[in-house]
Amino acid sequence: MSELSSRDQRVLKAIVIDYIRSGEPVGSRTVSKKYMTNLSSATIRNVMADLEDLGYVYQPHTSAGRVPTEKGLRFYLESLIEPKKLGKKEKEAIRKAYIDIKGSVEEILKKTSHLLSSLCSQAAVVLWPRLSASKFRHIEFIRLYAHHVLTILVAESGIVHHRLVVSDEDFSQDDLDKFSRYLNNILKNLTLEEVKYKILEELKEEKAEFDRIYDRAIDIVKKALQAQHEETEVYIEGQSKLLDYPEFSDIDRLKTILRAFEDKSRLLKLLDMTLESGEGVQVILGPESRVQELQELSIVSSPYRKKDVVLGVIGVIGPLRMDYPKIIPIVDYTARVLSEIMENPDG
Repeated sequence: MSELSSRDQRVLKAIVIDYIRSGEPVGSRTVSKKYMTNLSSATIRNVMADLEDLGYVYQPHTSAGRVPTEKGLRFYLESLIEPKKLGKKEKEAIRKAYIDIKGSVEEILKKTSHLLSSLCSQAAVVLWPRLSASKFRHIEFIRLYAHHVLTILVAESGIVHHRLVVSDEDFSQDDLDKFSRYLNNILKNLTLEEVKYKILEELKEEKAEFDRIYDRAIDIVKKALQAQHEETEVYIEGQSKLLDYPEFSDIDRLKTILRAFEDKSRLLKLLDMTLESGEGVQVILGPESRVQELQELSIVSSPYRKKDVVLGVIGVIGPLRMDYPKIIPIVDYTARVLSEIMENPDG
């Protein structure tokens, strides 16, 4: 049972909606005139005082109206929000954005970040498919010059990873071709996390069957996979859109946020929270996140998948007063369309 009465909830909803629109503290007179004409300003003031006592709103200063707290926003998101339904034209526009992109997963994901930022007027992020969860499709080694080998690893998701490895052994291209053929045969249908263990297992159980080439070349694979495992790509677009909000007019404050965007490890912490749930749209309010520098922001995000495997995350990052009713259905539908495309990225 909620500790809030029906009237309390209606007043809280009015405060949140008006605060999202204006960014200003919401007074009782505004609520009475715009949202609840059947109640007097005095009655609404009493309800606001009760909401403040319960921690759902706060008053920046004595003469101001109220602003929703994290608790108030969370209650709104879980109990009061009425997401807007995407119309046929909006859905068609999202699908149409992908029509001319065929065969390149990287381009598809870049397009997604651009699309979300444009539709939502916020910063948008896209987390690439995690290697540890991706199925192995193909590996190739190319000798660039003495002791330098380019490894090309293709995941089942279609993502292509390149890594330059410096080897103690100077392999010929023929040697590298032999080794890639062997690996492509024994590593089918494994996730890339399993690939590392399979390689070590093969060495342990069949070491006697490996000639000098395989024994040395295994180091190339280990180095390449280790580097790829540590590197996760994140696209972000539209950070400058934060400048449209007066709450970020303080330059030092904005610089701190933009530096956090540049540090991918911080963004990964935020996106990992969505990956951990693996289901539907998630809204993480800044104070709930694991990133100190992003406490004043929220993220609306959703995983995208291929069949039953979650590949990555797409999301929109903006102020705590984002237009959640508009943004949630856009992120949800875009994630669904992207998941369909990832089933067959080659079209």
